[in-house]
Amino acid sequence: MPRILILWVLLLPVCSRSQVDLPGGPNAIPTARQRAWQDLGLGMFVHFAPNTWQDREYDDLSTPLQDINPARLDTDQWADTAARMGAKYIVFVAKHAGGFCMWQTGTTDYSIRSTPWRGGKGDIVADLAASCRKRGIKLGLYLSPQDARHGAGNGGRCKTAEAQEAYNDLYRRQLTELLSNYGEITEIWFDGSVAVPVGDILRRFAPGAMIFQGPHATIRWVGNEQGFAPYPAWNALPARDARTGIATAMHGDPDGDVWMPNEVDVSLRRPNWFWSTKNHIRIMTLDQLMEIYYRSVGRGANLLLNLTPDRSGLIPEADIARVEEFGREVRRRFGRSLAETHGSGKTLELKLKAPARIDHVILQEDIRRGERIREYVVEGKTQEKWMRLGGGSAIGQMRVQPVEPTAVEGLRLRITQAAGTPQIRRLAAFATGSPPPKTWDDPPRVWADDAAGRWANGQVDLDLTRRIDAATQYRLRFVPEGGGPAGISEAEVLLDGVAQPDLLRPENGRSDSLLLTIPATGHKVQLRARMQVAGSGTVLIQKR
Repeated sequence: MPRILILWVLLLPVCSRSQVDLPGGPNAIPTARQRAWQDLGLGMFVHFAPNTWQDREYDDLSTPLQDINPARLDTDQWADTAARMGAKYIVFVAKHAGGFCMWQTGTTDYSIRSTPWRGGKGDIVADLAASCRKRGIKLGLYLSPQDARHGAGNGGRCKTAEAQEAYNDLYRRQLTELLSNYGEITEIWFDGSVAVPVGDILRRFAPGAMIFQGPHATIRWVGNEQGFAPYPAWNALPARDARTGIATAMHGDPDGDVWMPNEVDVSLRRPNWFWSTKNHIRIMTLDQLMEIYYRSVGRGANLLLNLTPDRSGLIPEADIARVEEFGREVRRRFGRSLAETHGSGKTLELKLKAPARIDHVILQEDIRRGERIREYVVEGKTQEKWMRLGGGSAIGQMRVQPVEPTAVEGLRLRITQAAGTPQIRRLAAFATGSPPPKTWDDPPRVWADDAAGRWANGQVDLDLTRRIDAATQYRLRFVPEGGGPAGISEAEVLLDGVAQPDLLRPENGRSDSLLLTIPATGHKVQLRARMQVAGSGTVLIQKR
């Protein structure tokens, strides 16, 4: 009769929730550059390519270059739009997956140099860099590793060794041009990761830039293009996940040893990234943008909101009006607090100058010491009594916490679980007069390429056969939807329907992951488990 492997999780003795110190402390600490990037908060993405002339999301290489002549192009308009929206940085798509280059490159004739725009002497990257400098906006660049014009697939991978060598040379020269000719670059996007060796170029020309995806990544993609981060969206993650270059918010782990904050990207004309003659009806409403703000910046992630110029080279006026409206509303709600304070320790109080009806609280940790808070409660004082207004788990860079509109004399933040002494950068009270989006606390669906499947109602039953391609050891990590603990009460693995208790064991006493040893391939591999808490979530599988 098959045996079932039972994993017993020892529970801590019952103690006061206000006095829980977790073992050790946060392992991951941000660099000064990462902290500065996280303080930018809101950025503007700009997509512009031959696709714009094709009504397509991907360049099919069909547009005659003489047709590309954005005669009214004005990067000052782009930068002004970013400033009025409240964006502190712009990430410009200098080359998308088709391979067309928006600067005066010496690497290819598939570029702005081969068009009639400004007699072939125009350089959009140079213009935008100057526009950003005038307005104090940081500049980032997207250089697609994929390149249809030059036969490079995802990550810049080519079909033959000879083609790969040639493309590596071309791509490295393109990256060197961008990083050495246009001033300081704050962020570099290697969308889909990058197989071309670029580490030496980054170290030489952009040692302080934030790197999106790839083996040198310092920030990570949230895992969807809907504009939503999960809650909690932990800033840290395990080194094994960071090394993949394609980790998402799903890999977040407050006890992780690498700091890699999340960036949320979404297009104003969702789901299209490029302007077309058909997607003007898809411009998001103000309510949709505010929902995105609460569920991205309000959960501690940076938000990169995409706008896209039309064939004239200008961002359409309707798009500009909408993001200006968005910027005004964010400033109206959160531009000035009623009162605020900072401090350290398990309890922090804020006294208002006079009783006031508040409806939001903004919390921030001093992340120079890492992300220490694991659980908190916000309380309001009324008639000399403290009442609970809200609570949660992560605070990190920022937590926008809506509360039931309540007249209070003061606020109190109580940290009920922490790894080390909490360091509070900001506790601020707001009276916005506006309700939060109804979905402000809803969990989003976050993608990860190592997701093996989902569980529901605390029960896991997954066929892992297609994910097992080698006789080696695998790590299984259980990520609950909406955060919280992922304790495993019992689990078993079956090969061809027979339980194999010797092949599955906990990982270093952790309650959210298992180690699976596969001695040989060719078997049907099935995982069954029961979680300590009913709910749903995702199982990640990775080779060790």
